[in-house]
Amino acid sequence: MTIAASEAQAIEVVYTAEAIASRIEALAEAIAALRLDGLLAVPILTGSFVFAADLLRGLHRAGLTPEVDFMSMSSYRKGTRSIGQVDILRDMQIDVAGRNVLIIDDILDTGRTLAFAKDLIAARGAARIVSCVLLEKKSRRAVAVDADFVAFDCPPVFVVGYGMDLANRYRELPFVGKVAD
Repeated sequence: MTIAASEAQAIEVVYTAEAIASRIEALAEAIAALRLDGLLAVPILTGSFVFAADLLRGLHRAGLTPEVDFMSMSSYRKGTRSIGQVDILRDMQIDVAGRNVLIIDDILDTGRTLAFAKDLIAARGAARIVSCVLLEKKSRRAVAVDADFVAFDCPPVFVVGYGMDLANRYRELPFVGKVAD
């Protein structure tokens, strides 16, 4: 299916809103089964904001009441390729020392952002760190890192929607898609 997202470009649906919603419920149940006391959820902004919001509501339905803080990081800027370094644009405000931390991110691609976030949070003394990503794209991995929970495998294309963007466009789409050729 192709959806007209703008006058100039169309977006092909990769994962529907319904498929995403169903997968989030399963992820929330699996995370809740870990019984992580005093859980602090840390979404990595900006791309994960829609996924994080839906996952946090799913965690609530699964009986969890995590605290939430945010980090904003970038390795892409306005392009479609990682620039090879991770910049912290906004740091967490809550101390993670001795805490169980759930890192939430939109896509595990090169691995640089997730590895950086895990290392940083570990260095700050977190008791346990688990991670959950909406998409995992194994084809471009540059750093040896895995997510503990993955909603979907990502095809080897640049994806947008459901919070993810191309130069700050398409975040509002309720599905994950790719820009049609």
